[in-house]
Amino acid sequence: MRRNLASYGDPGFSLFLRKAFIKAAGFSDDALDRPIVGITNTFSDFNPCHGNVPRLIEAVKRGVMLAGGLPMEFPTVSIHESFSNPTSMFLRNLMAMDTEELIRAQPMDSVVLIGGCDKTVPAQLMGAVSADVPAIQLITGPMLVGHHKGEILGACTDCRRLWGQHRAGQIDADEIETISGRLAPTQGTCMVMGTASTMGCLVEALGIALPWTGTIPATHADRIRAAEASGREAVKLAQGGPKPSELLTEVAFRNALTVLQAIGGSTNGLVHLAAIARRAGLSIDLEEFDAIGRKVPVLIDLKPSGDHYMEHFHWAGGVPKLMKELGDHLDRSAPTIDGRTIGEIADAAEEVPNQAIIRPASAPLKPFGGMAVLRGNLAPGGAVIKHSAASPALLQHTGRAVVFDSVEDMVTRIDDSALDVTADDVLVLRNAGPKGAPSMPEAGYLPIPKKLAQAGVKDMVRISDARMSGTAFGTIVLHITPEAAVGGPLGLVRSGDTIRLDVEAREIALLVDAAELERRKAEWAPPAHLKAESRGYRHLYLTNVLQADEGCDFDFC
Repeated sequence: MRRNLASYGDPGFSLFLRKAFIKAAGFSDDALDRPIVGITNTFSDFNPCHGNVPRLIEAVKRGVMLAGGLPMEFPTVSIHESFSNPTSMFLRNLMAMDTEELIRAQPMDSVVLIGGCDKTVPAQLMGAVSADVPAIQLITGPMLVGHHKGEILGACTDCRRLWGQHRAGQIDADEIETISGRLAPTQGTCMVMGTASTMGCLVEALGIALPWTGTIPATHADRIRAAEASGREAVKLAQGGPKPSELLTEVAFRNALTVLQAIGGSTNGLVHLAAIARRAGLSIDLEEFDAIGRKVPVLIDLKPSGDHYMEHFHWAGGVPKLMKELGDHLDRSAPTIDGRTIGEIADAAEEVPNQAIIRPASAPLKPFGGMAVLRGNLAPGGAVIKHSAASPALLQHTGRAVVFDSVEDMVTRIDDSALDVTADDVLVLRNAGPKGAPSMPEAGYLPIPKKLAQAGVKDMVRISDARMSGTAFGTIVLHITPEAAVGGPLGLVRSGDTIRLDVEAREIALLVDAAELERRKAEWAPPAHLKAESRGYRHLYLTNVLQADEGCDFDFC
């Protein structure tokens, strides 16, 4: 109760007043003398991924009290991917600031961070490492699979596949409406290896969540027991740490990058790790990440890189079993939240007979990691492609650029029957980065132009300074840095130019001579919205947001 006192110029009076007001809630002196564990309440009616949060809070509180602590829940910003305009990424930094400042402002000896939907977990870790109070992450968990006409469905890889069939005229309006009620049949996060599932795995790899808790389905009793166990662990943390700064080290981030490659994780995961690392005073080396991907294969058979879903991964042994298969690719000496090392957790992994979801390193799903980092005159600061979920035939491709100047331009023209486009072309979306859109929407998954989709085209090379959902499949180059809106080379591309993609050579190149590019650069102007007056959080965002390679955090954080 003596932590973070309100300032009245008299610390004794500050404590007296604090106790007077908290006793109005019925607390006894015995309760107030115990270690205080904060619990973030990220429940929202706008966030179905967090629909189980009230039950998780109840279980965390039970765990805290059983271990002799005092649980205190407090609300923070809650972000849902589908209920955030213009994007959830726009609000991630706001949630991080909210989480950080509330941890700083209120008296707590440790904190349980409850999050699930894509940007909530990164935001919480960003805030927690900045506040540096002992913290433990509790994931809300993935939803269960859906079914339609005998087929297993999952949000949102199958969302995109079936919507593509609807756009192509293969599924009518009535059936797509029926499907919309079956893709997400329970509370919880997407049950494929999208960003939410990726972060659920990465918090275990970072050591800041209890083992096996990142993948438990949202609806299962084990998820409630994990919440109780996290509450118990939080009381231990309150009495002696470790703090996030002691867990989130260079070694921990390298382990997380290794797991990110091995799970075929979301490209968003790389952006989020960069932001969390930056809060810890570290940086993510894109070249090291790419080198890891050349050595570490994809071992998890999950959509969109494979065929299965998160509940199958969990019951096959989850992240501990994966880490056991990764062996010496990981630093087994890295500490974790419960005092064990990563190696000890891996050695204790459950062995599930005949499971085929978690592959041995000798028989991987893909011989390479999930992602590759590209460079070239189009992306001097780097770009990323999830080549584990791409069409092999397109990983080396040269084609004609078809350029869209903004998300709005793409929406207006992509289905125009008069659009000059073929399946061999390269679709280019620009001004969709952190400042350009703004807030880097998941628009990098450009839809196949309708006339090509109706002709049976299912994939094309697509490039942008935007992001895409980790649930998406396709040969898609993302996070081109620097973005077009700040003068990056992507802003100089014109329809009809030739672009070369060579993933093996790690190259994305615009085949236009340097003199012509210099001439175009002299004519370039930034998007109008960057020059227009803005206010409030939007002004803060446009003024201070960094590029993708630095995690799209604010420069002052």
